[in-house]
Amino acid sequence: MDPNPKNFPILSYVMTRLPTMKRPPTADFDIEQPPPTPVSPSKPISNKPEPYFELTERMPHLADPHLLASMHAAVADVSQTRSLLKTLGERPDHEAVDIAKATLAEINAMLSNQLDEISLSDKVDPEDEKRKKAFERERQMHKALISLDQMHESYDKLLSDAEKRLEKIYESAKIGGRKSGPAGDEWSSDQGAAVVDDVKEEVVAILTDALSNGAQTIDLSERRLPFLPEAFGKIRTLVCLNLSSNQLQVIPDSVAGLENLEELNVSSNILDSLPDSIGCLFKLKILDVSSNKLDSLPDSIAHCRSLLELDASFNKLTYLPTKIGHELVKLKKLSIPLNKVRNLPTSIGEMVSLQFLDAHFNELRGLPKSIGKLSNLEVLNLGSNFSDLRELPDTIGDLTSLRELDVSNNQIQELPLTFGRLDMLTKLNIDQNPLVIPPKQVVEEGIGAVKVYMAQRWFDTLVEEQEKSRREQDALAQASWLSRSTTWLAGAVVGAAGTVSLLMAGENDDPYLDEER
Repeated sequence: MDPNPKNFPILSYVMTRLPTMKRPPTADFDIEQPPPTPVSPSKPISNKPEPYFELTERMPHLADPHLLASMHAAVADVSQTRSLLKTLGERPDHEAVDIAKATLAEINAMLSNQLDEISLSDKVDPEDEKRKKAFERERQMHKALISLDQMHESYDKLLSDAEKRLEKIYESAKIGGRKSGPAGDEWSSDQGAAVVDDVKEEVVAILTDALSNGAQTIDLSERRLPFLPEAFGKIRTLVCLNLSSNQLQVIPDSVAGLENLEELNVSSNILDSLPDSIGCLFKLKILDVSSNKLDSLPDSIAHCRSLLELDASFNKLTYLPTKIGHELVKLKKLSIPLNKVRNLPTSIGEMVSLQFLDAHFNELRGLPKSIGKLSNLEVLNLGSNFSDLRELPDTIGDLTSLRELDVSNNQIQELPLTFGRLDMLTKLNIDQNPLVIPPKQVVEEGIGAVKVYMAQRWFDTLVEEQEKSRREQDALAQASWLSRSTTWLAGAVVGAAGTVSLLMAGENDDPYLDEER
């Protein structure tokens, strides 16, 4: 929950210098906050944290205690919110929040119906009251989960706002700072403005030509475009649009008008979101949104049912839309490396056409069991999730088409028993894991030895389970025989007792003895 020095350098610097907010040392490896490089004996030892050395060189006024005090006061709300969130816990995953919202809506509807029934009835049923209280408790639980997620989302925005405030405070505190740049800088600024004007004219010319001639392909990559005109949504003949390597911050909603678009490349821009209208691109087959600043994908992206390839690598994604797998059943390639995804949605198992899944360099804590449904998956890369990924589900053995698997740089101690069923696997990387099963010497012998070892282990387990089942069945059979024997013996005893009783009764009532002589 601490501000990331990479995204919020000034805020992170200031907050580590709050007296009560020092970051505790941790042994965990953080991909975005690596431990400081050890200092050699020949170099002087500094008390300043290594990550901020460059910042203090670039912003020397941060050493001013008065400026630092002003900054402390400006981020008081951030430190208070962080303390509260640390008490409440980490942000719940997106799928859990979606489920909570859906369940909450159902409970609200149910409670509303019950209220209507109670208002029409003269009697109060105690059982109804109990059910109502149970629903209310569950309702409060789901509301708390949703509220926690909203608080974390607000906290993220709070960090961005705080960083901007600190930037303004620093600028205003500069002593003798230049209000305007030197002649050279002014010339550069004017030159930049002229370039932008030239780009605008070029874009307008391309747009005009495309509208009049019905263009199918437009390449506007590497033009330093700050925005895309809304009128681009009118080029309904467009099939391929390349907007990569520009300075786009938003994609206009009018993109929904590109009804024949099959390929869209907006990689290497500064997008922090995609419009919901992207879900209207029903013919879209290839979408590249890599190397941006996206923290989420819109739920509507699941409506792009023709999508074959989706590349969202090198962003800030923390989750994928909950229902993304239910509709993207034609997707063959999904690339989400270099993000912060913690969980893959359960619906990913519905991507029955998926052949390639790359999720390395994330924060995955595990895989859903539904991953085993991906019978066409050939390449799976889960490398470098570090301390977060500790195990693989047993259903991994159901990936009958899997050829390449990378789970390197994680904390996996044991491969699942079903691993030996991966007959098609030809390439395996399990380096840098604290593996116990299979042993290190088996791993060193290669993938063939690993598969044989795990297959034998699986076979031994099956034999053991069968033997255990047989013993249990024998025990049950013996218990059943004893029960039947006991029942027969009890019946025999009862029968014998009845016979004796009849004989004794017969002796007392012998008609020969009662005959008159």
